[in-house]
Amino acid sequence: MRHSFFSLAVASAVAVCAFASCNGKEQQALVQTDDDAILHAWSWSFDTIAANMKNIADAGFAYVQTSPVNTCFVGEDGGMALFSEEGDSVKGKWYYYYQPVDWQIGNYLLGSERQFKSMMDSAARYGVKVIVDVLPNHVAVDRSAVTARMDSAVGGADKLLHSKGMEPITDYNDRFQCTNMAMGGLPDVNTENPAFQKYYMDFVNRLLAYGVSGFRYDTAKHIALPSDPLDSLSERNNFWDVALGREAVDGVKLAVPADSLFIYGEVLQDKNVKEEEYAGYMKLTASNYGHALRHVLEEQDYYADSLGSWHHPSPGTKLVTWVESHDTYANAHESAHISDAAIRQGYVFLTARSEGTPLFFSRPAGSTRQNYWGNNLVGARGNDEFMHPEVVAVNKFRRRMHGQPEIVRATDSGRVVVVERGTKGAVLINLSDGEQTVSLPSALPDGNYVDKVHNSSFTVNNGELSGKLAPLASYIITGRGVAI
Repeated sequence: MRHSFFSLAVASAVAVCAFASCNGKEQQALVQTDDDAILHAWSWSFDTIAANMKNIADAGFAYVQTSPVNTCFVGEDGGMALFSEEGDSVKGKWYYYYQPVDWQIGNYLLGSERQFKSMMDSAARYGVKVIVDVLPNHVAVDRSAVTARMDSAVGGADKLLHSKGMEPITDYNDRFQCTNMAMGGLPDVNTENPAFQKYYMDFVNRLLAYGVSGFRYDTAKHIALPSDPLDSLSERNNFWDVALGREAVDGVKLAVPADSLFIYGEVLQDKNVKEEEYAGYMKLTASNYGHALRHVLEEQDYYADSLGSWHHPSPGTKLVTWVESHDTYANAHESAHISDAAIRQGYVFLTARSEGTPLFFSRPAGSTRQNYWGNNLVGARGNDEFMHPEVVAVNKFRRRMHGQPEIVRATDSGRVVVVERGTKGAVLINLSDGEQTVSLPSALPDGNYVDKVHNSSFTVNNGELSGKLAPLASYIITGRGVAI
């Protein structure tokens, strides 16, 4: 038999439960679980996010993550294309907002500070929390585009960058190069300069005053930890202590306790990355797990890779999980060829689980597997996948399963995965593009179940869950008294 099963308890690392007890009818003890989900409204304008806030709330997302809101480099005459190549009539690049020229709120791609405030007002109205993508590590490729105000605020243009901040990284596994030199042509900011820290924290605190509930730190692994080599222009590697409110800089401190915010860092996994030290400050991205999950989706086989561990030294409670990110989609198109339906099944799997905070990346409206850019317009809403009934149902399932431990099982073929949460509910996922029949052990009480999305019937008889699944489809079932 090739049935696969494992159990995870959020409060600790992996807690394996014996087959006999997992298959029994006894309710397992409640565990601490993460019940929220994030919608990454990639390249949506502030006005677009505000106009869709009710949709976001109704879809069951606790958080919406914006693209960077800072003043940025204006490229290609301010063209609003997501991406363009030489000769294209419509110009622009989505990544210009990742090239800061000042730490003020508002840019030409997403909207003004006034529009940002309107978005925050809409979020408060619908009870959605906002995460802002921030990137203090670097400035625009065109160093001369940085504003005189920012240069002055940090003590002069010669104080903005690390001593080798204009030199390209040649070895990303060298921690000095990784944290002090230019990544991808982007000049590396001296994040240890107290004047820069104060200027940046003033920006962060203005965002918090508008009601922002969290931050994603872009290229976080390129900002030094206390144990990292010190640049000749720096006295202490204390950026993270300042950013996370552990210490003040020139009388300025994070305006609210860090533990009241959702803060995570893009610490992409590689050799010599100090994941455990970063995890002492914030949640981290589970990039290797995303890679493993995409491999499973591509092969349509749960056993194609290992999903039983997080591929990370940190527990699931410290991780943000995704099937794909804006980088895997838009940069090298590592994930862009995978169908919307397959991506959705991966998201349902992550969200049905008890650990990790799942992030749903919003692909461009009109995008296909031949045309990744779709309508190719910065500011527009992404496609409708974030409102797909399966996505909505699993987001709500996640909340309803608060405190329930998990067990994950797969069929011998690897085509079907089942995530059970205690004895309260289960999510069944067909990874394949063919109809599948499932028959697996189950802790759910014996009886007949109708799923919340497709109105399909499943049966548990003598501890065996059975039913049929359509191609690339997910099914959410719950016991009596558990509404979705």
